[in-house]
Amino acid sequence: MTAPAAVPQSGGDPARGAGPAPGGGGGGGQDAETRKTVWVALAANLAICVAKAAGGIVAGSPALLSEAAHSIADSLNEVFLLASLKRSRRPADARHPFGYGMERYFWSLLAAVGIFVTGGCFSVFQGIEAFRSGGSESRQGYVIGLVVLVVALVAEGASLVRAVRQVRGAARARGRSMAAEIRHGHDPALRTVLAEDSTACAGVLLAIAGIALHMATGEIAYEASASVLIGILLVYVAYTLGRAARGQLVGEAADPDVQRELRAFLAEQPEIDTVTALLTMRLGPDSVMVAARVDLSPGYDSETVELAMVRIRHGVRERWPELDQVFLDVTDAAATRRGAAADRPA
Repeated sequence: MTAPAAVPQSGGDPARGAGPAPGGGGGGGQDAETRKTVWVALAANLAICVAKAAGGIVAGSPALLSEAAHSIADSLNEVFLLASLKRSRRPADARHPFGYGMERYFWSLLAAVGIFVTGGCFSVFQGIEAFRSGGSESRQGYVIGLVVLVVALVAEGASLVRAVRQVRGAARARGRSMAAEIRHGHDPALRTVLAEDSTACAGVLLAIAGIALHMATGEIAYEASASVLIGILLVYVAYTLGRAARGQLVGEAADPDVQRELRAFLAEQPEIDTVTALLTMRLGPDSVMVAARVDLSPGYDSETVELAMVRIRHGVRERWPELDQVFLDVTDAAATRRGAAADRPA
């Protein structure tokens, strides 16, 4: 007796002791590291924000006030990211059977919007206002501004080093370069912190250059230009992060290399004649759903097929732990060929 024409085999079957809860993933250790990185960034940004705002008001510096807005945006984003780390780990329930892993991408999108509005737009506005109104600073104001920015650069640099170390560790664990990990990594919280800290360091350097040139020449245009450039940089970073979050929210496939290896793994199973369709969708940073339609080799009874599908699902999860939701739709290859032959015109 051959297998029935369609026998869906799904992951997450508690009766068979299938993998982890949907969306729960197995990245608790990685999340703990990311949470520490976000907390470090939040503490640095809050302290720096107060110093920049106070220095900007005392010195009347548009570049400093732009940097203060940047730090406010970053601090708010870190709160979003901490919320995403907590909420995305909630277990699956009846309303969300695949878990809450995609909340990471939603909060990452909100962080990108925050960078754009609070940081980028305000910085550009400050620069334009400085161009229109002119103005001058006292020597004391210059000194205050430069001291605050140097302290900010040290604090932002320390936070950036923490984020870079985590990215390097993740890249080493996956056997790829840091550049590849930044481009293809699936943790939006870590990506956002790295982008924020890198942009913050670049923004501080621009502000230092603007204030120094203003101090040397007496022309506020240099400082106003620095403020506008900081805003443009923030808008670009916000666009990049938002585009990545949009792609993940819409539904992103697993890495192409993983798809190729998975198709080869399924095709080499003795019970499978052909893999006719293979679809994947990322449900979170460490959770991927797989839906495959496979034609069976002839001669297997339904019990053998059932055991084979359980074995194959467990084999997939052992080899690729992130593929925690596996659905196999099986058909009889011989029956399919017979049906195709019957449909051909005589």
